[in-house]
Amino acid sequence: MSSDETAATGWPARLQAEWLLLLFGAVAIALALLDPQPLASYQRWLQLPTLSGLLGLLIAIQGIRDSGLVQHAAAVLAARTHSVRKLGLLLVTATALLSMVLTNDVSLFLIVPLTVAIGGMSNLPVMRMVVLEALAVNAGSTLSPIGNPQNLLLWQVARIRFLDFVAAMLPAASVMLLLVIALTWLWLPRDRVDLDVSQIDRRGNSVSLALLSAIALATMVLMMEHGHAELGALMLLLPFALISWRTLADLDWLLLLTFAAIFLGLGHLAELPLVRHALDRFDFGQPLTLYAGGIVASQLISNVPATVLLLDRAPDPIALAVAVNVGGFGLAIGSLANLIALRLAKQPQGLRLLHLVSIPFLLACAPLAWLAWRWLG
Repeated sequence: MSSDETAATGWPARLQAEWLLLLFGAVAIALALLDPQPLASYQRWLQLPTLSGLLGLLIAIQGIRDSGLVQHAAAVLAARTHSVRKLGLLLVTATALLSMVLTNDVSLFLIVPLTVAIGGMSNLPVMRMVVLEALAVNAGSTLSPIGNPQNLLLWQVARIRFLDFVAAMLPAASVMLLLVIALTWLWLPRDRVDLDVSQIDRRGNSVSLALLSAIALATMVLMMEHGHAELGALMLLLPFALISWRTLADLDWLLLLTFAAIFLGLGHLAELPLVRHALDRFDFGQPLTLYAGGIVASQLISNVPATVLLLDRAPDPIALAVAVNVGGFGLAIGSLANLIALRLAKQPQGLRLLHLVSIPFLLACAPLAWLAWRWLG
């Protein structure tokens, strides 16, 4: 079979595997036909700054992968850590700490490729680690006003100092982090790290590509922090097109389409009159109602759209922040970070394993985080 024929048969098979893209694409198209809206509404729902930021991060991380830097760092880390459990705790802790300062998605873009590379040369259980890292970014980013999009929005609405926001979120975030660390300790084996040296890529690293990609990553984070994600992504396209066009060719473009479909579908759904009228029946001035509502809404439409949906109805933005951050656990759609982690790992049965762990985690975490916030907050 020719390469053209292979490509022709490969794309339908690949699209069939992209069930999230197909599902939310269908939802977005159906809502657009049933409830047409002005172009400005679709532009708002599409969240171009978020998509541009994701594109820039994908370019930078793909460049780091292509440079061989991740593989080299993985070999060094695996060789110097003797216990699978200790290695897992190190990766989970690093993921949580990074998510506090670099946002949850940036943390995953850095740690998950490293985890996959380590798993390829050792007995580290990759999918278990990716699930733990998805939980860790949700927990770690809860503490910081800049850890995730919903915190950034609610921090600005609350109009309080950075450290005051941290102090308010500390009780709930501490519960989440302790539960993630306990799960990591119990779930990972105490076996020694078995490093398979034959799996280590001996090819030389591209120092120039690694340097370009590291600069690109730092630049993209800064541009996102200052609200210039679109410009940042455009700034990265030209140098990579000239120096490493294969990096652009290897990007996960379908991931971008998937997020665009999710944003359009969920954004439109959240603003349907039927949905808004249903919400009017609840008294979100009651703390427990707001807490439960934020968690349930996050499970249905993801925690960032849930934040936007409930923002005008929530008298206390900090209470809403606690709710939607807890709502990031449970179903994969609860936090877009979950979907990013699964996509970066590309492991079989990843979604199933995430749900087997994350749903019970939500059921355990929700009451404990509520008690901690109400008693200590």
